[in-house]
Amino acid sequence: MNNNIINVAIDGPAGAGKSTISRAAAKTVGFIYVDTGALYRTVGVNALRKGIDTKDKPAVAATLSDISVDLVFENGEQKVLLNGEDVSAEIRTPPASMAASDVSAVPEVRAFLFDLQRDIARRNNCIMDGRDIGTVVLPDAKVKIFLTASPESRATRRYKELIEKGTQVEYKDVLEDLIQRDYNDSHREIAPLKPAEDGVIVDTTNLNLEESINEIIRIIREAI
Repeated sequence: MNNNIINVAIDGPAGAGKSTISRAAAKTVGFIYVDTGALYRTVGVNALRKGIDTKDKPAVAATLSDISVDLVFENGEQKVLLNGEDVSAEIRTPPASMAASDVSAVPEVRAFLFDLQRDIARRNNCIMDGRDIGTVVLPDAKVKIFLTASPESRATRRYKELIEKGTQVEYKDVLEDLIQRDYNDSHREIAPLKPAEDGVIVDTTNLNLEESINEIIRIIREAI
């Protein structure tokens, strides 16, 4: 990796605000923002479109032979392309979220996306968020942060976000899905969700969005 390139890894459970906080922090410090969860969501959406059970690992792995997943950046904003189609909105639905959790446990999927993630980081100062960035994808990242919050706090944020987008959901369903995804992500055999040993844990349960963003920016600036 180019020694002048600075990578920031931000990991954490679903609904911790990684995407929103990382995007805002990247804009402030002048880095690009890479949402790796969007890549897994895209693979999940592809499987759903094909009518495949996303828990069927061999079937999911078989979909990779004719799939193209790309990230493009326009004015610093990330768009996700599935076989050339912009699926940035479709991948934010609850079914896509659960599908992402399932397909991320498939070794072939992780290998498929691994090189893409590393290539982006090799060429750009970036803030990359996900589940295993600091532990697996970018173990040499300059800054490693584990962003978390209580399940109830995360579920409330996710519920409000979905309602604002016009998605009709019940809070209890959002909380149940989030707790299930926490379990799935932290208990999978391949790259389970956990803080990097040399990372900084940031709990945003009692922080508002602006405070959370400012705390992440402070940590990054102190490190670089």
